[in-house]
Amino acid sequence: MNYSLIGKLLTVLVRPLRFLLAKLPHKPRINKPISLLILLTALLMSGCVKYDVGVKFDNSNRGELVQHIKLGEQLTSFSGDYVYEWLNSIERRTRKLEGTARRVSREEVFVTIPFSNGKELQTKFNEFFSSRANQKTENKSNEANSELPKIESNLLVTQNNFLLVVRNELIYDLDLRSLSLIGSQGNVSADASSILDLDFSLKTPWGAKNIQITETAIAPEKQGGQLVWHLQPGELNHIEVVFWLPSPLGIGSLLIILFVLGGLYLRYIFMPDPSIQFTPKPAATE
Repeated sequence: MNYSLIGKLLTVLVRPLRFLLAKLPHKPRINKPISLLILLTALLMSGCVKYDVGVKFDNSNRGELVQHIKLGEQLTSFSGDYVYEWLNSIERRTRKLEGTARRVSREEVFVTIPFSNGKELQTKFNEFFSSRANQKTENKSNEANSELPKIESNLLVTQNNFLLVVRNELIYDLDLRSLSLIGSQGNVSADASSILDLDFSLKTPWGAKNIQITETAIAPEKQGGQLVWHLQPGELNHIEVVFWLPSPLGIGSLLIILFVLGGLYLRYIFMPDPSIQFTPKPAATE
């Protein structure tokens, strides 16, 4: 089965509990959903995962995919080795996509992945968050993965060139409805949004227009010249936005044409006609 990066994180949360239960002298009969629930409830006292994903466009031919991941102290104290390995895998995938990862601390990392157009952004984004990037890890933990809900993530970017400007349409779908299992069972309840703080942001030179045409579309907030969407665990998150970008190629071509036309004007209109100016004068006769 295919699981997203957040699904991997849930694996990290489950493993320590499985280990602790295995060490008990009398193993209690606790089913898998309840096991997840007990662990997640224990982690509800403070936010455990802060995950910000941002897309920054400078123009139609240059931009960056940026990420900021910060793990709470409570999570690392529960399963430090597993979450540190998860951050290490993020660094490896970043380098594979020709990006850079800056490790602020063992629990915090900043990721920057450059792209040259919308198509490359779409490819790198979906590859980074694809479960196939962690296939080796999955093979080592099939039993834990069998407990995880399925999460789908997909980014689509289309660009239409209008010579001087490029119209862009970005659609992002993140299906977190399967995380609704982190709910009330018996006398225990948990809120996934208290554990996972997920944000998606978009920054462009001329701003962007959010299109809210479906019931699952979420409204963004404007923060410092960018749009920020707060993704909701347990729901289908749909983002659709349209924005315009300057085209360096089109603008450069226009400047070249204007430069040539200016030269022709100076040569044949503003300055004297060279055919007259340099015509040889007839020889003087006595």
